[in-house]
Amino acid sequence: MKNVILSAAIVLGSLSIYATTDRNDEKVTIVNFQEIYTEVAVDAVPAVVRTALKTAYPGANLDKVYVNEKKEYKLEISVGDQKAIVYSDANGNWLKI
Repeated sequence: MKNVILSAAIVLGSLSIYATTDRNDEKVTIVNFQEIYTEVAVDAVPAVVRTALKTAYPGANLDKVYVNEKKEYKLEISVGDQKAIVYSDANGNWLKI
């Protein structure tokens, strides 16, 4: 009798393995929030930002400048043959380097 109960438990246990739900029906939506920067003239950069750039990156050339609604600046700079993008606020504080 023990063997019958044990066998029934094993059979029912093995059947429950296949009772899982298939999760392939779920859809994943990836949303990329990218701030919109508009290009401005290099002369439009505040003096504070220019000073911070010269202090942090001596000899850097300011190639392009972009600004967003929050007055955050995206600066494309080059030092020699290397190019980089840095971000600054209107007060010259670095946001991303």
